[in-house]
Amino acid sequence: MNALLYNGIVLPETWPPRDVDEGGTAPVPVPYLDDPPEVICIDLGRQLFVDDFLIASTSLTRVFGEAKIHEASPVLSPETDEEMDNGYCPMAAPFNDGAWYDPEDGLFKLWYMPGWFHSTALAISRDGIHWERPDLNVVRGTNLVWPNRDRYDRDGCLVWLDHDAERPEERFKMFQYYRYDTRGNATVSEGWLHTSPDGIHWSDPVVTTPVGDNTSFFYNPFRKKWCMSIRRQSANLRARFYRECDDFLPTWDRDRDEVLWQRIDSLALPDPALPDHRVALYDVNATPYESLMLGMFAIFRGPENDICAEKGVPKTMDLELGYSRDGFHFSRPNRTPFLASSRRIGDWNRAYLHAVGGVCMVVGDEVWIYFTGFSGQSPKLGKTDAGAIGRSRRVMYAGASTGLATIRRDGFASMDAGTEGGVLTTRPVVFKGHRLFVNAEVPKGELRVEVLEENGRPVESLSADQCVPLCVDRTCCEVLWTSGKNLSSIVGRPVVFRFYLRSGRLFSFWVTDDPNGASSGYMAAGGPGCINGRDLPGG
Repeated sequence: MNALLYNGIVLPETWPPRDVDEGGTAPVPVPYLDDPPEVICIDLGRQLFVDDFLIASTSLTRVFGEAKIHEASPVLSPETDEEMDNGYCPMAAPFNDGAWYDPEDGLFKLWYMPGWFHSTALAISRDGIHWERPDLNVVRGTNLVWPNRDRYDRDGCLVWLDHDAERPEERFKMFQYYRYDTRGNATVSEGWLHTSPDGIHWSDPVVTTPVGDNTSFFYNPFRKKWCMSIRRQSANLRARFYRECDDFLPTWDRDRDEVLWQRIDSLALPDPALPDHRVALYDVNATPYESLMLGMFAIFRGPENDICAEKGVPKTMDLELGYSRDGFHFSRPNRTPFLASSRRIGDWNRAYLHAVGGVCMVVGDEVWIYFTGFSGQSPKLGKTDAGAIGRSRRVMYAGASTGLATIRRDGFASMDAGTEGGVLTTRPVVFKGHRLFVNAEVPKGELRVEVLEENGRPVESLSADQCVPLCVDRTCCEVLWTSGKNLSSIVGRPVVFRFYLRSGRLFSFWVTDDPNGASSGYMAAGGPGCINGRDLPGG
């Protein structure tokens, strides 16, 4: 039986799909955009205009938002002995790891790699900008949450705060990828899964099915599935494979349970300075944001490892966004980097940018995005030196710090109109709430909304002429009509919204019963005021 999703999308009988063309170069198709539901349910979360899923017709122009690096960046840089890595490859930044807001103690929490290929540490903050390294009892006198062990090198890691955990001891989940040498000097590579009640004290590792380094995972709350983002090779290039499960810990059968998920395509733009380098998909992180899954795609633009080592430069890698309404297929309409390596010698974020587990937080009227940048500068190593200890101690992996970028809430894309004005008409939608809210920037313009029956006629008392015009710049603003009526008369039956916009930007809309505009949507890695990672009434 085909599964019906919260938004009206019907999943195919074979799930996850096995139709991604391994040798292809065309973008991976997104079926629900080609064949959307006849009626879209919008009960859950804000409805974003990142794609055409909700739009029947429009004369507005879609504009993709740009993240702004916070002036305090980097907010965490190498300082401790552990982080300084004996002067070889200093690092105080996530290699995915995780950045979460924990409502239980009201703290921002950052798990990160303290020194290249070292273990895992935790920093905390009350404001998300000024960070402290707590003295924990895992390794006395340090903020490590997993001890270093001789001949063990940590690679990728990801931490997830599970608000829906049935057992308190599993409130936090973690994946770590380790390489270690046996007594016979053979190198073993393993993925480890752990759980924890507090993000500090972790269970013994459960070894996963063999995976590639920089593998990660995410939780899809819309379908209540734990999903692995598995690094493997496809067509001789880095690619991402996918598996999903109801539980976090079990292993899986690679041939039966895994499918090719994401790969590079012909729209991937090469770096102008490296036109001959083959662009590759390095990593994919995902998180639930409002009514969809938000993906952060790490695009590797070169040079390859051997060239980086020879020239003494870090890898050039940028972060781009993708959006999914079924949890598997991601549309990627904008290939301009959301966060780009600066490519300038001496900058803390010169190259090799990495996203974090959880991807982003919602802080007031902004989305906060923590990320990692590498400077490629080492206190001890010359451009072509190799460190005396561990693996890959070269300047290409030196000088990693944690940065913070911000963007307006829901600001990933907007539908814009100039002075001449424009119109956007949605597909038929259905809902249970009776209040309509928008996120709009129209301080010098005007926004009106009308509600139409499926036959195109305005719903009585909810016409554009009766709409109180909005001339505001607010991320949460209720739409009212002079008739005093709300949406209660049309609850449960398909209708169409039509937005009339002049000199402004429309980011999202949603329907709710909450007078303060709580959307009930998911808030990625949380934030102050969120309740269990969601925008719920009373938050």
